[in-house]
Amino acid sequence: MKVGVIMGGISSEREISLKTGEEMLKMLDPNKYEAVPVVINKKEELAEKVRGLDLALLALHGAFGEDGTVQAVLESLNIPYTGSGVLSSAICMDKDMSKRLLRAAGIPTADWLCWNHIDEFSPEALEELGYPVIVKPSSGGSSIGMTKVNEPDELRAAVMEAFRWDRSVMAERYIRGMEITCPILDGETMPIISIIPKAAEWFDYDAKYTANGAVEQVAVLPPELEREVRRIALDCYRTLKCTVYARVDMILSDGFPFVLEVNTLPGMTSASLLPRSAKAAGLTFSGLLDAIIAVSLKERGVPVHVR
Repeated sequence: MKVGVIMGGISSEREISLKTGEEMLKMLDPNKYEAVPVVINKKEELAEKVRGLDLALLALHGAFGEDGTVQAVLESLNIPYTGSGVLSSAICMDKDMSKRLLRAAGIPTADWLCWNHIDEFSPEALEELGYPVIVKPSSGGSSIGMTKVNEPDELRAAVMEAFRWDRSVMAERYIRGMEITCPILDGETMPIISIIPKAAEWFDYDAKYTANGAVEQVAVLPPELEREVRRIALDCYRTLKCTVYARVDMILSDGFPFVLEVNTLPGMTSASLLPRSAKAAGLTFSGLLDAIIAVSLKERGVPVHVR
């Protein structure tokens, strides 16, 4: 089976995608797959570079990767790919839209505002939300362009920074608590991971990608709370029509979970949260990739043939 690891891309998360892709290439079992790197530098080259693949293993992050665009191109070329489909990918990438759907489904998520153009920005609109807030690009990831705003004087600069990265910007009520993530594979929840930044107040870019920036370990939660977290994670997965695998990020505040976002293509380096959860479940990185590939092929209606 010829598996192309699709990485790079054109988003602000390109370098993170390249790291994910390199790790996947190292961990794909050579006895099962013919693994080839497919580095995307511009949109126009995708169709040509993926020709002849039996499967596209997506290591992309951000726009033209997680937002359904690449998935749509691959479907038009009849090339199976890993992860969620076009609709789910697009919805989950748009944090404003996904939060609206989650809120409509009764799933707890922090209050927020969204501006689709800088001309819509109004500091007065935040009076009901209160401070502090997290300002971030609506369709970004990896905490790029994200700022914690503690008082009104800091707001405009944070909004301008977020608009550098996206055409739509959110201000979300900051909820103090412990960040956790609940990965899901083939409709089943995996071990919940807690995230405690070592130096930062919240799980920002440096905490995510600096060595030893955060303590990430299997969360030990009271049984009732753990059941609630897993239930909410699955409700998110189903509400947003995710398939194959995803990662649901939450904040636990006074024992109550609030959903932050749902990632349809979470980071996949050996130090990333999903592989860490899989390891806690007794699944190696290679085994995790095997499972993602097998479930993706099943989801796309393709018989599994590995050499």
